[in-house]
Amino acid sequence: MGKHMVYTRREYIHRMPQSMITKFTLGNSKFEYEFAVSLIASKKAKITSNALEAIRITTNKALVGALGEEEYLLKILTYPHLIIREHKFMSFAGADRLSQGMGHAFGRPVKKAANVKKGQKIITVFVKKNGIEAAKMAIKRSSKRLPVKYKIEIEEATNSALE
Repeated sequence: MGKHMVYTRREYIHRMPQSMITKFTLGNSKFEYEFAVSLIASKKAKITSNALEAIRITTNKALVGALGEEEYLLKILTYPHLIIREHKFMSFAGADRLSQGMGHAFGRPVKKAANVKKGQKIITVFVKKNGIEAAKMAIKRSSKRLPVKYKIEIEEATNSALE
């Protein structure tokens, strides 16, 4: 066990924050795709569900514009299970007499995040050969919404990866 425990136990949390991700899979899952273009983390990081939703929307919008709605399959491979707490401060006149400062600053659950390890795939786009460049550009555009540097990997798609 590490020094700091990951805060995920739902039975102890009274007000659970919602995950911002609405769909984890987009596109056409019926095709046989030839290639998989993936976004891979170069360092370990915590990615909020807001950031994951932002890359999903950006990548999907770019792929629909370049390929159409039926020519790709987009999958988000990480799930935000970590609960982030924040200690709210009062910020008005006389707040120093009312607030407790940082004493007992456990914080309230505010949002969810995903723990990502170095080398872990974040998002994968399955395309045919003519869609590789469009998928690469879409993932490159969406990677600017994430907290650390990432790399893009292109590999041949397998049937087990599509499921």
